[in-house]
Amino acid sequence: MEADLFTAAAEERQEKEPAGSPLAARMRPRTLDEVVGQRHLLKPGSPLRRLVGEGGRGPAGPSSVILWGPPGTGKTTLAHVVSRATDQRFVELSAISAGVKEVRAVIDGARRATGGFGKETVLFLDEIHRFSKAQQDSLLPAVENRWVTLIAATTENPHFSVNSPLLSRSLLLTLEPLTDDDVRDLVRRALADERGLGGTLTLPEESEEHILRVAGGDARRALTVLEAAAGASLDKGEGEITLTTLEETADRAAVKYDRDGDQHYDVASALIKSIRGSDVDAALHYLARMIEAGEDPRFIARRLMISASEDIGVADPNALPIAVAAAQAVAMIGFPEASLTLSHATIALALAPKSNSATTAIGEALADVRKGLAGPVPAHLRDGHYQGAKKLGHAKGYVYPHNQADGIAAQQYAPDALKDREYYTPTRHGAEARYADAVEWTRKHLGRKRS
Repeated sequence: MEADLFTAAAEERQEKEPAGSPLAARMRPRTLDEVVGQRHLLKPGSPLRRLVGEGGRGPAGPSSVILWGPPGTGKTTLAHVVSRATDQRFVELSAISAGVKEVRAVIDGARRATGGFGKETVLFLDEIHRFSKAQQDSLLPAVENRWVTLIAATTENPHFSVNSPLLSRSLLLTLEPLTDDDVRDLVRRALADERGLGGTLTLPEESEEHILRVAGGDARRALTVLEAAAGASLDKGEGEITLTTLEETADRAAVKYDRDGDQHYDVASALIKSIRGSDVDAALHYLARMIEAGEDPRFIARRLMISASEDIGVADPNALPIAVAAAQAVAMIGFPEASLTLSHATIALALAPKSNSATTAIGEALADVRKGLAGPVPAHLRDGHYQGAKKLGHAKGYVYPHNQADGIAAQQYAPDALKDREYYTPTRHGAEARYADAVEWTRKHLGRKRS
């Protein structure tokens, strides 16, 4: 079952009638050197270089590879480049439509090609995570005996979605999300290249920035939006792709947001202050603005973690674990799904009871230390485990709290200069009410005098 996407007839038709193909297809790289991003995978001697025959094979043949990365980062593109560059037989299957029968047909064909013509086969299997265990197992003999060299693509973590035996027989190559600069280079190439728009239109900076925000690191999406806007601009008889045209064709308003300027900090500040003020709707508005503008989700998650301690603290001890869990989830899944996680955390934090006691407590303690209010550690609290400590009087007179009936040992813990200093002033908001009761009780039992 030869791949329709990579047949010679399709390529010839595309070259003769480029306007009949989508811009993303026309601009698909023809060599590894034209690939945007993923430089860490394209070094001399890399598995992908060897797959296209660069540097020769010698006694060690090319390895099967699993390409793992977000949509639009170039998995299919890399397979396309291999199909053009290699002198091997190239077959493409999609796990959406193919089953064990189709896989076995490819393997049988590969064995015949190898035995009869000495022709090796490269199999590109898209969305391998959609294959069942049995379907993946059917690939094992072919990969192990190198009847086929497998290029498998997946957007899901292969450690969970690909069988261990198949994973161990392949090299896992991780594709990184494209940067704005990567996508910008691709857009500019499409504007100028004869395969693309051939210089028929210009793209102002504000329009280019909007395409980058809409694309969100997805090269295919960037070129699709560019093509739609270019068509609309040509229909209007315009010589440039204006921001207005982009907004109309992409059905998405341009968010006035500079990720390196005032808007970045102003909107982030408004998000945190809305959470602090318990206005969940305003908080969600500012979160949406940051998401829509393409803000780094990790930056948003970091701000939420800070807010959990700065503005909520022990009034809701679950706030920080929620924020930390959100940050971990965001790092694992990225956009667009990360928007759900950030919304979850934002709502929880905005509606949580508020207390800044943790913030003011450490602030006052730090202020005293910086003033020089420290002094020596009381002798009975010093380390008494090392040889000679006893002669110095270290740990002498220390009362072990667990030996006391109420678990409180009434002894001096702070240095002399700070023995009656109180830093923690609890509120009675939410769960902190019990902390207020606890601190009042413990200070009384410690015999502390109010400063």
